[in-house]
Amino acid sequence: MIATLTANALRFITLMMLQVLLLDHLDIANGWMVPYLYVLFLLMLPFDMPAWALLLTGALTGLIMDLFSSTPGMHMSACTVMMYARINLLGWIAPREGYEYGMRPTAPRMGLAWFITYAGMLVLVHHLWLFFVEVHRFDALFGTLLRALLSAAFTLGLCLLAQFLTSAQERSRA
Repeated sequence: MIATLTANALRFITLMMLQVLLLDHLDIANGWMVPYLYVLFLLMLPFDMPAWALLLTGALTGLIMDLFSSTPGMHMSACTVMMYARINLLGWIAPREGYEYGMRPTAPRMGLAWFITYAGMLVLVHHLWLFFVEVHRFDALFGTLLRALLSAAFTLGLCLLAQFLTSAQERSRA
């Protein structure tokens, strides 16, 4: 239990610092591709977390991101919506045997196709919500949709890269 909390806290701090200190300052394709790697923390929360804890964790993660990026409520709402979608999505894509107790959703454990489906859908929900809340209007629908799709694809690529880099590190230590 303590090891899990410590690992999650360390993952949260690392991803949040990476996001705030490096990724928020990147200008890729004139702002068309905005990476939000901090969502990997939310994606890797254990399967057996209760719904209220997921929603609270999502809200607090988004709130901390909002404090660093001066975007009051935008990341908080996007992360909360993402966690609400996760609650429903995990039931839809569950394996026949179900999920093991205490297991985290990672690409090496669950398989690449499962993780891309899981993370891709949740990252897309997060980015669509975030970018449409940011612009406050639908007259730029296609531009906002394209920005969300490009950013979600870039974020998903970074999440997969981080997954495989950390799993390679874990295998080399063992």
